[in-house]
Order: sequence, then structure tokens, then C-alpha cells
Amino acid sequence: MSDSAYRVDTTPRLAQWRIDNLASCTYRKSDPFKIGLWNWHLSLEKNRILHVKLYPEISAVTRDNPPIASFIVRVVCSAGGGRKTLTHPEITDKQLKNNDDFIWAIEVPLTGKFIIDVEFLDLKIKSPEGVEPCSIWAEGFTHKLSNLTALSTLGRMLKEGIHTDIIINACNGSIGAHLAVLSSRSPVFHGMFAHDLKEKELSTINISDMSIEACETFLHYIYGNIKQSDFLEHRLALLRAADKYDVADLREACHESLLEDIDSQNVLERLENAHLYQLHKLKTSCLLYLVKFGKIFDIRDDLNAFIQSADRDLVAEIFQEILNAWRGF
Repeated sequence: MSDSAYRVDTTPRLAQWRIDNLASCTYRKSDPFKIGLWNWHLSLEKNRILHVKLYPEISAVTRDNPPIASFIVRVVCSAGGGRKTLTHPEITDKQLKNNDDFIWAIEVPLTGKFIIDVEFLDLKIKSPEGVEPCSIWAEGFTHKLSNLTALSTLGRMLKEGIHTDIIINACNGSIGAHLAVLSSRSPVFHGMFAHDLKEKELSTINISDMSIEACETFLHYIYGNIKQSDFLEHRLALLRAADKYDVADLREACHESLLEDIDSQNVLERLENAHLYQLHKLKTSCLLYLVKFGKIFDIRDDLNAFIQSADRDLVAEIFQEILNAWRGF
């Protein structure tokens, strides 16, 4: 069989595979063909019925950014001296990772020559911002892809310890990092190494008030590849680190997140942190939850213990809110 039997002809959004003959009990896989960011394969398996598969080639690109594809597959064959076209219903926004993600079972007998056409209507990848997937053919995609690739590369540098030049010591472990990355994200880190301080001499940073797990999450945020579950788990530790090292965007992200799930189990802790780090919106929301919505009566014992140890100015604010609520009742 000639090499052309496996070749798929392409335009930027179309792929066509010409099959001269396909015997029974046959499997055939096309050569890879490039559409968008990915190399693709078509495959055929003929037994009682014909199965057509479309899937991306296994690669780092597919693993990190599997295509979310919209497409139409057609089979054109000769029948009774004329042409007959079989069309699979349009596939919309289907993520394709392996060779079982799209299978078309064709029960109509196909003999002689036939053609498989694939029309790619759209190809998307997950957005770097974690919102709606973005089309690789949309305006501005090159910029987004560049950002995504850069973030992925930074994440690999941290995860794999590629050319690290600084050691961060947490309270229960250490991790390597990159001075240039830290300095670019934090003016405090930048200042440590712009002057002849001990951190510069020893190439170490001691963060003894953070666990290694929280410290790793902090670094993953700085490097742009933090997981949402880790962020939620370590929000308060991240808030402390953001305040200490002047990472303003992380501080604001923690502030906004802590507003979203205030309840009777965490309201006093959040109120204390809001006072400590001067988070006005969070403090207002906590006081509103406690006083105006009456939750203060559900946690009287906890509140009594809290008042014994809390900052006097904060205690005064709590009592002032209670008085204001009583006056307005």
C-alpha cells in the first residue's frame, strides 16, 4: 500500500482522507495532520460495521491544552453510479483527549473508494483566566496563548526546580525558587536582595510563620499556576504573606474570597483578620452578619471568649455596632 493511502490533505480548517479500498476486518490509521495547535489522526476499523475515529495525537500540547472541538464529519461514497453523502450530526464544544472520545459507527455498507471529510468549525482551549474556553481562531488568541504558555513555563520552573537560585525555608520544610521572579512580584523581596542583607549573602529567605504547604501555594500564586482548591485552603496564610511581602493583587484576591463564605464557624476569625489587615469590606460584612442578622446570639460563648482576647479597639467597634442596632430597632 502506498504512502498516499495514509495521507490526509488539509486546509486551515478542513481535512480530507481518501480511501481507495478497505477490506473487511481491517484497521487503518492516518498519518498525523496539523489543524490548529494539534496534530490529529483519523482511524477506521471495519468489521460488521465501520467505525470512524477522530482524535488528537498524544503530546505535551494535548496533555496541557486538550482541544475543545466543534466539527462536522462527512463520508462521501459512490452509490449506483452517483455520489452519496453520509453526515454525522454536528459536534459542538467536545473535549478530545484520546481515541475513544469521538467514534462514529456507520452501519451503511461502503464499498470501493470513499472520502472522509472533517470540517473544523471551531477549536478552543481553556482560558488562562479560567473562565469560558477561548477559540484559537478568535482575535487576540495569540496574545492569550503566549500568556498561557509563559505561565505554564514558569510553573514548570518552580515544580521541577529548574535553575533555582534561592531557598525558602518554611517552618517545616524548604523549597527552591527564583530570585528574579520573586523580586519582580514583591517589592519586599526585591529590597532584600537590592541591599547587602543576610538573605542576599546566604541566598535564603526564612518564612518561619508559614507551613511548607502554605508557602508552596504562595509561590504557585506568584508563578501564576495556583490551584483554586489550594487557594481556598490557605487563604488566611496567603493573606498574611501578601500583606507581609506587599503582593497587592494577592491581598485583594484573598479579601474578595473571604467575603464569599462567612458563617458562624469562621466569622470571628475573619473579623479579627479584617481588623488586623485593615480590610474594610470584610470587617463591615462580618459585623453585619453578627449584629444586623442576629447571628451574634448563636455564638454567645465563642463571642465571650473572643472579647477576652481581642484587640480593644475591635471590641469597642463590636459594642458600638450592637448599640447602633438597638437604637435603630
